Amino acid sequence: MAQQQEPMPGWYRELGGTGLVVSAVTAGTSAVGRGTATGEDPDSGPRDVATIRAVLDSPITTIDTSNGYADGWSERRIGEALRAAGGLGPGQLVISKVDPRGRDFSGDRVRASLEESLERLSLDRLPLVHLHDPDHFEFGEVTGKGGALEALLAMREEGTIESLGLAGGRVAEITRYLELGVFDALLVHNRWTLVDRSAGALVAAAAERGMGIMNAAVYGGGLLAGAPGERSTYAYRPAPEALLRAIEAMREVCIAHDTDLATAALQFSVRDERVHTTVVGMSRPERVEVTVEAATSQLPEALWPELEALVPPEELWIESRLG
Repeated sequence: MAQQQEPMPGWYRELGGTGLVVSAVTAGTSAVGRGTATGEDPDSGPRDVATIRAVLDSPITTIDTSNGYADGWSERRIGEALRAAGGLGPGQLVISKVDPRGRDFSGDRVRASLEESLERLSLDRLPLVHLHDPDHFEFGEVTGKGGALEALLAMREEGTIESLGLAGGRVAEITRYLELGVFDALLVHNRWTLVDRSAGALVAAAAERGMGIMNAAVYGGGLLAGAPGERSTYAYRPAPEALLRAIEAMREVCIAHDTDLATAALQFSVRDERVHTTVVGMSRPERVEVTVEAATSQLPEALWPELEALVPPEELWIESRLG
């Protein structure tokens, strides 16, 4: 791939202290391969490969996946696309995550997870590997002898992986892992968005440590990207009426400034200097160009204080509602 022209100043950014350079938008691939994995769309393979090929031909140089996405089909489809393209081009990165198998999140499982990912992706190594959703397990199980973290630290020491990331949701549990001081990057999802600031302290702590910061699910599972009344869930949970009203008020403000809520939701993250890359799901080739255009379009500065005045109160944020 020829080096793409930078679509806006600062589009390519250093990922904290990792030494890696990422694009302002990362292609998220949790939906890639899903039709095959579920059997609901067994003919989706060519479209999935075409989606990744469109990413590889775009200014987006960073692809995010995981061992467990679509039961491994996400990584398989990315691997197919990479082989068809003749491999990664200059500056292009694939980032993945290690996942448990069932309730097994042992060190042995982590090593097996990485080996599976490398084989599916047809890559020899990965520049960044995340410990994925450790908040679903007991802290001592993950961090203890023979656990997932011990193996990941050893693999970084061995050079099998270059940088170690922490990817998860629930802020209190992820903060506990962050405080261990062993991670190079942080990925948060659904909790640093136009309407939800649950991860504010977590993002600040990661920035203080000089970590790379990746922000995912900035549309809250689609609520901030869909048409009015199309969805009523945020982060896959029913959204309170007060949150829905705040979102509709924000939508009206965006219209008054000749833009749309989805564009503002994306740029809320892209314009945050602490966030090095924003992960946006890509499931169709046409989404690639649309997303780049939304991330780089010029929005009036007067928009932001008006939106900020409409941010829902903390009790409506997902962490508060989880109790």
